[in-house]
Amino acid sequence: MTRATPPRNDRPAPADRPATADLPATAEVKATVDRLGQAFEAFKQTNDRAEIERSLRGHTDALVDAKLDRLNREIDRLDRELKGVADAASRPALAGPTAPGDDAGRAHAFFEGYVRRGRDTDLARPELKALATDSDADGGYAVPEELDRAIDRRLRAISPVRQAATVVQIGSGDYKKLISDRGAVSGWVGETDPRAETDAPSFAEVAPPLGELYANPAATQTMLDDAFFDVAAWLADDLADEFAERESAAFVAGDGANKPRGFLDQPTSGTRDGVRAFGTLQYLATGTAGGFATEAPADRLFDLVYALKAGHRAEAGFMMTAATLGAVRKLKDGDGQYLWSPGLEAGQPAGLLGFPVVESAHMPEIAAGADAIAFGNFRRGYTITDRLGTRVLRDPYTNKPFVHFYTTKRVGGAVTDSEAIKLLRFAGS
Repeated sequence: MTRATPPRNDRPAPADRPATADLPATAEVKATVDRLGQAFEAFKQTNDRAEIERSLRGHTDALVDAKLDRLNREIDRLDRELKGVADAASRPALAGPTAPGDDAGRAHAFFEGYVRRGRDTDLARPELKALATDSDADGGYAVPEELDRAIDRRLRAISPVRQAATVVQIGSGDYKKLISDRGAVSGWVGETDPRAETDAPSFAEVAPPLGELYANPAATQTMLDDAFFDVAAWLADDLADEFAERESAAFVAGDGANKPRGFLDQPTSGTRDGVRAFGTLQYLATGTAGGFATEAPADRLFDLVYALKAGHRAEAGFMMTAATLGAVRKLKDGDGQYLWSPGLEAGQPAGLLGFPVVESAHMPEIAAGADAIAFGNFRRGYTITDRLGTRVLRDPYTNKPFVHFYTTKRVGGAVTDSEAIKLLRFAGS
C-alpha cells in the first residue's frame, strides 16, 4: 500500500535541536554538509544495488553489505559532527566574565577556594552562605549556580531523553502531578431545554520516582594547585558525562527503585487510545519477529506515526539506537522514496518521515519481541524532575595523594501521558 510521506512544514524541530540553518556559516560546516549529502547519495545507490541483487539472486554480495555498513557509520559520524557544531555554537561560556566583587564572582571564588584547598571558612560565614551555597549536617556544599547551570546544559546536550522530555525543577522530593485521564462530558441543548448533570473529569496522580545520582571524581593536589587547571570546567564535564550515562539509561528502562522509571518499564498493550488503562503504552507489531515485514516494511512506521493523536504529532520524534537507524535508512515508501533524509535543506534537520530522530544507546536493538523504536511527543509524555542543587563534598583523606569530590544530584522521571508515546515492537503480533 502506497502512503504519502507526512508533510514536513507542519512539524517544527524541537527547540533543543538546532536546524542546519542555525549553524554557523563556516567553510567547515558547509564542507561537512556536502560530505553528508555525498555519503547519503552513495548509500542510496549502494542500497538500490543490494535490492536488485536480492531480487535476482536471493542474496547480496558480502562486499556490498560491508559498503552499506561503512556508509551508515560515515553518515552517523557526519550527522553527529553537525550536531556538535550546533551545540558548541549555542553553549555559553562556563563562567563568563564576572566582576570579583559581584555575587556571582564571589560565589565562584569561594567555591574555587573550597575545591582547590578545602578552604570552607568563608563559605560557612552566615552573610556569605546565600551567595555561594548552603552546607548541611553531612558536610559538603552546593555548587555555585553558574556551575550547576553548566552541568545541566551538558546533561541536556548529552542525554537523549532530557533533550526531548519536560524538565521540572523541584525544591523537595514530594512532587506529584495530576493528569486528566477522562475529560468532562458535554452535550448540545436548545435555548430553553433542561440541563442534565454531566460526568466530571477523572484525574490520576503521577509521582515520578526520585533517586540520587552520585559520582566521585579525583584529582591530585598538584593538579588543583596549578592555576591553569580549570577546576570548574573539569568538574562540570566529568560529572555531566557520568550523570548523563546513568540517567539516560534510567529514563529509558529504569525500574523506579531509587531511580527514575523509564518509559519502557511501563505496561504495554496493543489496544488503541481511549481503551487502554491509564499509564499503559500502546505498541504496534511489525508483523515479523526480529525484523520488519517482508511486504511493505515501511507501512508500520506510517502506522506508528498516525497512531499518535494529531495534537501530539506537532512536536513528536523518533528514538532508537544507531544500529536500528541504520536499518531504517534502507526503507522506502510505496513510491520508492527513502524515508530517512539528511539535514541538507535550510531549516530542516535530519529526520525520518519528516520527524527528528534522537539516538539513544539505551534503547533495545532490533530483536524478537524488542520495542526497538519509540515515537511520540516526549515533552508531553515524559517528565524529568531535578531536585535543585548539585552538592560536592571534598575528601582529601580517603585515597591520598588524590583529592576526591563526592558529588550528588537527585533526579526523578516517569511517564505522565501514556497516549503521547508509542512503541514499535519487532514481533509477529
